[in-house]
Amino acid sequence: MVNFKQIELQDKAWMDELFAASDYQGTEYGFTAMWMWSRIYNSEVARVDDFVVIRSLEDGWADYIYPAGRGSDEDFKKMMLALMDDADRMKLGFSLVPIPKVKQEYIEKMFPGQFKFEDIRKAYDYIYLREDLVNLAGKKYQAKRNHLHHFEELPDWSYETITQANIGECIEMNKEWCKRNGCKEDISLNAETCAVQRALHNFEALKLKGGLLRVGGRVVAYTCGEKMNSDTFIVHIEKAFDDVDGAYPMINREFLKHEAMDCKYVNREDDSGDPGLRTAKLSYHPAFLLEKCLGKIKFF
Repeated sequence: MVNFKQIELQDKAWMDELFAASDYQGTEYGFTAMWMWSRIYNSEVARVDDFVVIRSLEDGWADYIYPAGRGSDEDFKKMMLALMDDADRMKLGFSLVPIPKVKQEYIEKMFPGQFKFEDIRKAYDYIYLREDLVNLAGKKYQAKRNHLHHFEELPDWSYETITQANIGECIEMNKEWCKRNGCKEDISLNAETCAVQRALHNFEALKLKGGLLRVGGRVVAYTCGEKMNSDTFIVHIEKAFDDVDGAYPMINREFLKHEAMDCKYVNREDDSGDPGLRTAKLSYHPAFLLEKCLGKIKFF
């Protein structure tokens, strides 16, 4: 039997170790993303030998994130069979989601004909070259540079690294952002607010990196993230006031310039199927999209 439990801050060390062993680029393979959203999605974690397994239950299915860790093909198959038994014991269908698209063939060879696979475009991660987001060079980034110039014309603007001394201002700015954007009336924004506040209140324990922008001494934008694998930095949170022209591209540029110097790539996560968010993410011209799929087995 696989013993699942609530994801807690004290799980960070062993989960980080096994995530690092896999060296995956996907959002799912970082402790912060899994922990900050765990209450929203009722996610649980288990260690099966040297694999991290994360599970959530809904609508007649047991959903398992494609496991990360280390071990032989035999070890991986043994672990997968244990997860299938876990779903079977609860009389639920078995869903492996998301699966990095590059692993679909591996799963099919291990369990030929058992899985029904489906592409999940809304879960694709947007992966950029850090150099592109910092330099914004070339004609394709002209519009972004125009917004930056507008911001640079504002009086007395500055960038700061987030520390314990100014994290409280980010928390207050986030509350104001939510009021302006109607978080209480929007279920998804309200859920996001809870996850963001949880991360900000535990910024130091999560070992996050962050940056903020001030205009006239007031915080108008902030962002935070972390190095997630050997060459990729992931941005978890980014907020700016819409009435401050250029705040979004400026916080994105300054943060990556100052806090992600040793990374080649930047993961700005998925678009959740939101058309506006998809347009915004594509406008920064990703180096590639990290494709994902799901695989299902219906036992009953």
